[in-house]
Amino acid sequence: MIRLLDIRQKFTNIREHVEKSVCDSYLLKYIETPVIDEDKLLILISIMDRLELSFNEMQNYALSTMLIQIALDTHEHISDSSEDEKNRQLTVLAGDYFSGLYYKLLAESEDILMIKALSQGIKEVNENKILVYQKEFEGIEKLMTSIKHIESSLLLMFADYFKVDLWKDFLANLLLFKRLFKEKSQYIQAESSVLFDALKKITFPIHNNNLDELSIEQQNELLMICDHYLDHSKLAVEKGLKQLPFVNDLLKRRITSILGQYKPYVKTFVEEG
Repeated sequence: MIRLLDIRQKFTNIREHVEKSVCDSYLLKYIETPVIDEDKLLILISIMDRLELSFNEMQNYALSTMLIQIALDTHEHISDSSEDEKNRQLTVLAGDYFSGLYYKLLAESEDILMIKALSQGIKEVNENKILVYQKEFEGIEKLMTSIKHIESSLLLMFADYFKVDLWKDFLANLLLFKRLFKEKSQYIQAESSVLFDALKKITFPIHNNNLDELSIEQQNELLMICDHYLDHSKLAVEKGLKQLPFVNDLLKRRITSILGQYKPYVKTFVEEG
């Protein structure tokens, strides 16, 4: 119980520190409040909590990594038509601003190896984003691999830096599961989905239809494909969880909540919705 409270307090304090760093009052007049992926933050803290690091060191490493994650997420959420040009430019600059904070923080710490590790992660995220948005894939497996790299490359480089290899497959599959679940939810709610756009091009290459113009059977087929990978990643997370030597109760509960949101595919779901 003491351990749980300790982890929760560290998480709360570091999250507040990240929030203060990214909530610039001027930027918030023109862009949406930056989204902090609390699950990624909790994973970072959970990894470091088993290492011989002071709280200040944990906070600096977590802040550095989350700043660059937020920068990457901010750049990804730039729309083409829903914003005026000034807001689009400010959103780009906001992402650059968060990147600048990250480089400043790590430069001050003089941690060259961490800078190199996270820079490699940034490179892999951006390379795979280009592949996904261009929709140039030979098959679904490669698409899913790119989605996994987008979601987890930064944290995988973080795990490499601290030599905690047992975490790598587990966190990669957990973050893939989260992204697939999010994309599926967006698709069902008739919102845009980068994943389902790419799946459509691979699965129905001769059709130029928009997603909402597909037949019920075609829509259901895309959902079945997504569910196949959701099932696979869910099993991998459950297996990985058993193989980790220690996972704090706060993270365990969060994982249970994430996996519990998923409901197996129902054939008539799209038709009824």
